[in-house]
Amino acid sequence: MLARLGDLLTRVFRHTAPEPFVLAVLLTAVAFVACATHTDTTPGQLVSMWAAPASGVWKFLAFGMQMCLILVTGFAVAASKPVSWSLHALSNLPRTGAQGALLVAFTAATLGILHWGLGLIGGAILARDVTRALKKRGVTVHAPLIAAAGYTGMLVWHGGFSGSAPLKMTSAAEVASVFPAGVRATPLPLSETLLSPLNHVATHGHVVIAPLHIMLMSPQPGNQPETHEPERPTTMTEDEFAALSNTKDDDRPGPLVWFLERTPVVNYLLAALIGAWALSFYAPDLAHRLTQGALGEAGAATRALRLDPNSLNLTFLLLALLLHASPMSLVRAVEDAARGCAGIILQFPLYAGIMGMVASSGLLAQISAQLTDIATPTTLPLMTMTSAAIVNLFVPSGGGQWGIQGPLAMQGAADLSIAPGTMVMAVAYGDQLTNMLQPFWALPLLAITGVKAREIVGYTCLVMIVAAAWLGLCLLVLG
Repeated sequence: MLARLGDLLTRVFRHTAPEPFVLAVLLTAVAFVACATHTDTTPGQLVSMWAAPASGVWKFLAFGMQMCLILVTGFAVAASKPVSWSLHALSNLPRTGAQGALLVAFTAATLGILHWGLGLIGGAILARDVTRALKKRGVTVHAPLIAAAGYTGMLVWHGGFSGSAPLKMTSAAEVASVFPAGVRATPLPLSETLLSPLNHVATHGHVVIAPLHIMLMSPQPGNQPETHEPERPTTMTEDEFAALSNTKDDDRPGPLVWFLERTPVVNYLLAALIGAWALSFYAPDLAHRLTQGALGEAGAATRALRLDPNSLNLTFLLLALLLHASPMSLVRAVEDAARGCAGIILQFPLYAGIMGMVASSGLLAQISAQLTDIATPTTLPLMTMTSAAIVNLFVPSGGGQWGIQGPLAMQGAADLSIAPGTMVMAVAYGDQLTNMLQPFWALPLLAITGVKAREIVGYTCLVMIVAAAWLGLCLLVLG
């Protein structure tokens, strides 16, 4: 039944959902026509709004770079030898397919809360290694279910510390980088979003619910298909790179270049600089005590921790530098990860242009007024989560979606006196739900595990349904 459901959903997406870049262009055209027909703005004015450097197509340049670095740094940490070794050690623990599915799902979800790139790649690596370990023991493994378990991190990531919407609300500068002028949105501390009671219950509860659900879906022995093996590894390990770099004597670098490129010295130099920043950022009191002899009272000021995309990226770059044994190992991991940034690079300017037209023409205010006429403080968060889940099918990027839908959500929160943190998380929950149907971010996992999208989507769809019910209940009771 699940295989048939997977085939059906895959056929639907294959025939109805074009490349996300194509969708971004079509959404731009729809927004242009809607603004021209529902406001007094002329086509010439819309073109100027779309191309405006401060509020149009170029507004999300810094935002897009932040999202690329979140992907790249998380991938680099997951691909490092210590993390890969740890995941391989974990893979030897399960003794049955059900135990393997439970372990993979719980680990992927836990890593996804820490960082979505780490959860995606770490979950994929663990799914592959658990499948291989069980096969070596003679246990027949249902590989598609194990792979689906490895994708669980993308179901909880927006409620974790790399969630785009909550992080982009932590400071006035971050808010201004996304929201157009006139939208009533003020910075929110993480205590009102990621660290709120709503998110603690919703996200951490699902870290328990999803793995148990996946374990219960594990088929009985004898019903599993053949184990899949990837055709090629997605990332090159440090040992493989070293072997490749030594294949041709004529191409070997000189001793100094070899030392700089293939030892951790350069990594540690940069790590020391970032480490000094990290000490002052995460432990300002300790940093002051260590430096007060040199700084005196001028260094006494401390500030509260306010995590944002930039500090998150610096933190994970620090981890990647420390975990990779050489600059070349890190560069190789970053090169592998950078392929996943293509969609962000192409689509984010278009998302910014859409928001520039919709906001500057007055259409955003019209839509907001219509929403507040039909919604209530109780129903608007649920409506927002549902619409976010639908939008994610066409804008498969949490950051890009927040740029489009965030201003509308925050304006609705202001109009109906809803806690702004609740609306931020409503968008976040809806965005992550349909990741279970949208194959855009599943591509690295599919390459690592060797399964096909149609083989996992039946399982991820059922997990999504349970997650939607749980998150909707949390918004109703705690929102």
